[in-house]
Amino acid sequence: MATQGLSQNKQEALKEKELGNAAYKLKDFGTALQHYRSAVTLDPTDITFHNNIAAVYFEQKEFRKCIEECEKAVEVGRENRADYKLIAKAFTRTGNAYRRLEDYKSAKTYFEKSLSEHRTPEVKSLLSDTEKKIKEIERLEYIDPAKAEEEKEKGNEFFKQGDYSTAVKHYSEAIKRNPDDAKLYSNRAACYTKLAAFDLGLKDCETCCRLDEGFIKGWIRKGKILQVMQKSSEALTAYQKALEIDPNNAEALEGYRACTMAVHADPKEVWKKAMNDPEVQQILKDPAMRVILEQMQSDPKAVQEHLKNPQVASKIQKLLESGIIQIY
Repeated sequence: MATQGLSQNKQEALKEKELGNAAYKLKDFGTALQHYRSAVTLDPTDITFHNNIAAVYFEQKEFRKCIEECEKAVEVGRENRADYKLIAKAFTRTGNAYRRLEDYKSAKTYFEKSLSEHRTPEVKSLLSDTEKKIKEIERLEYIDPAKAEEEKEKGNEFFKQGDYSTAVKHYSEAIKRNPDDAKLYSNRAACYTKLAAFDLGLKDCETCCRLDEGFIKGWIRKGKILQVMQKSSEALTAYQKALEIDPNNAEALEGYRACTMAVHADPKEVWKKAMNDPEVQQILKDPAMRVILEQMQSDPKAVQEHLKNPQVASKIQKLLESGIIQIY
C-alpha cells in the first residue's frame, strides 16, 4: 500500500492494521485487537480500523461489542466521508451480529440500511432469509390450539347455517392457529366444495391426507371432489386409500363402484384421454416397461414381482389411474 504523502501517524496506523490483519488470519484475535486499537489511536478518522475491531468481536462471539463498534464505524465514516461500501459493510456486520443474537427484526433493519448504501446479492440474500425467519417466528407464535378450536366451532355453526363463505374465514383462522390439525383442512374443503371452488377444496384435501393418512374422511372428500372434476381415475385411487383404512365404509364403496364404472365405461375415450397425457406417452415408449406390460398380459401374477420396484410401481400406478391397464 502506498503511504507517500500520508502523515506519520497515518503511516504508523496502517502498519498497525497490517500487523492486526496478520494476527487475525492466524486467529490470534487478542493480538489483532491490540493492533487495531493502536491503529485507531494513531488515526481515529479511518472507518476501516473500527470495522476491523468489529470483525474481531464478531469472531469472539462478543456480538454486543461488535454492534457498538459498528455504530462507531458508521459515525466515523459519516464524519469523514468514507466510501459508502465501507459504511454498508458496517451495517451488514451489525445485521449479522443481531442475527446471531436471534434479534431478527433488528437484523432486518440493518440489512436494509446496508442495501441503501450499497446493493449486493449477498446482503439481498441475507435480508430475504431474515424476513423468512421473522415470518416463521410470527407464524409459530400465533399457534394456539385452544383458539383454533374456538374458530372451528364458529366455522361449524356457519356451515350448518349454509353461510359457507363465513365458515371458510373461521376455518382459515383455525388453520393459522393450529396448522397441523388435518381435520381443519377437511372442514374447509367441505366449504370450498359447497362454493364450487373445487381446486381449493382438492388442495385442502391433499394437505389433510398428508398430515393424517389414517383420516378416512379426508380421502373420501378428496374422492368426491375429483369425481365432480371428472377425474374418475384419480378419484378411484382416493377411494382405494379410504377402503384400505375401512374396507366396509359405505361412502368409499359407493364412490369406488361409481368411479370404476366411469373409468371403464368407454374404452375408446379412456384410451384417447390417456394418450394425451405426456407422462403416459413416456411410460409406453420405455422399452423396459413394454417388456413388463407384455409379461403382465401373459402372466398376471408377474405384476406382484414388478411392484416391488418403486419406480416400476409408480409407472404401473399411473397407467392404472389413466385406465390404460387393469389389474384384477
